[in-house]
Parts: sequence; structure tokens; C-alpha cells
Amino acid sequence: MIRLLNICVIVALIVAAAYVYRIKFESTRKAEQVARLRLDIRREHDAVAELRAQWSKLDAPTRIQDLAERHLSLRMIESRQFDQLDHLPERPADLAPPDSSDPIGNLLDGSETPTGSIASPRNPK
Repeated sequence: MIRLLNICVIVALIVAAAYVYRIKFESTRKAEQVARLRLDIRREHDAVAELRAQWSKLDAPTRIQDLAERHLSLRMIESRQFDQLDHLPERPADLAPPDSSDPIGNLLDGSETPTGSIASPRNPK
């Protein structure tokens, strides 16, 4: 009986050791995977920083000004091109009265005859 108990305990210890080894192996593999992901993240951060530096170089106002002068035939803005809002012309009068039943018809001939823009009235009885 004691011999059977000793064999069972030895088998249980071997199974437990194998289970602990498997857990250690899995945790080592996960740690390597985490290290790889951190390296990838660091590379991506570096790539983003490089792209931001390139963007700031390409977006520099002096560079854009030089390109515009070289490739576009633009003239400089003159001070006479600016004006104040109170010098703008008045808004034109409405061509059709706002309470008109057919504003498109009024624009065409100035009459109140219905056009295709509204339904014609039915024969009232």
C-alpha cells in the first residue's frame, strides 16, 4: 500500500513539474512577444516623428512661397484691392414678391399665371 502511495506521489510530482515547466515556457514566450511588440511600437513612434518632421519641412511658409513664385503666375496683392464693408453696393431688390404663389412664373413674365413649379388649381365648384 505504501509503495502504491509513493508511486502516486511521484507521478503527481512529475505531472506538477511538467505543468510548471509548461507555464514557465508560455510566460517566456509571452515576454518575448511583448518585447517584440514594444520594439514595433518604438519603430512606429520613430516613423511618426520622422513623418512629422518631413511634414513641417514641406509645410514651411517660405518653401510654399518659393514654390508659388516659381510655378504660379500670381501677382502681389495691392492695397487698392481691399475695401470696407460699408462701401459695398446695396443688395438688389427681390425680383419676385415674397408672398407670391408662383415666384418662378413671376420671374419669367411678371404675371401670376401658374407654371410647372406649382400645381394648377383644380376647378372649384
